[in-house]
Amino acid sequence: MKPLIGKVALVTGASRGVGKGIALGLGEAGATVYITGRTVEEGKAAVTLPGTIYQTAEEVSQLGGQGIAVRCDHLKDEEVNGVFQRIQTEQNRLDILVNNVWGGYEFFNDGTEFWKEKGFWTVPISRWDKSFQAGVRAHYVASVLAAPMMIAQQSGLIVNISFFAAQRVDKGVVYTVAKAADDRMAACMAYELREHQVAVVSLYPGLVRTESVMKSAQYFDLSNSESPQFIGRAIAALATDPDIMRKSGQILIAAAVAQEYGFRDIDGKQPRPITVAES
Repeated sequence: MKPLIGKVALVTGASRGVGKGIALGLGEAGATVYITGRTVEEGKAAVTLPGTIYQTAEEVSQLGGQGIAVRCDHLKDEEVNGVFQRIQTEQNRLDILVNNVWGGYEFFNDGTEFWKEKGFWTVPISRWDKSFQAGVRAHYVASVLAAPMMIAQQSGLIVNISFFAAQRVDKGVVYTVAKAADDRMAACMAYELREHQVAVVSLYPGLVRTESVMKSAQYFDLSNSESPQFIGRAIAALATDPDIMRKSGQILIAAAVAQEYGFRDIDGKQPRPITVAES
């Protein structure tokens, strides 16, 4: 039996990458998954990578869920508001919000390019603005719109996709501060939503075999890597935990969640949780 049948999820920024994998992980568990992104036509994305919101929605449905693609630019509040109004009208509930959408690195030639920059004073200030607007602020706006629906239900799960860089000082000022802000946002939202039985967590993937990573696979040791769908399975497991409130406000690691709840990656492997030092 699919444990998320009857549940409604929204995954932001899910044309490809981690977002797409999360949508697939929720879809295989039976959820109705709304998928946002800007790419509606193959080959016309801000990055030179494959994937569209419609392809993700189709794959979600093929896995046994219901995928619903909604074009949305998360820099435009009116479009984001329209997504939530549509969910309210069509479903009258929202059980899971995954804040995955991110911005600021669309124009690098490969997935490792931005790590080669040395010195925050050499990085264009626009990178800060884009990372906070299309990342941190977008997560905040979506959470603001999701909270009333979840409060009305007295249930729900909000997940901020973050990363170990939040706890390091050598991964670039912009990226590090933005991810740390996402972690702190989750903790503060968890505090305010606890009385309403709405859980909020930050979730760290390991090294994920996204389209971007695989395009530059020669730069990576993939021996302990994860499929994009693996983190979706982690969120599905959290969403079906009747005692999820005990984790609210925490930073969780997808591979550790897998060990706790007893699931594996789509290739049958059990990725090892990495440490901050290894990230």
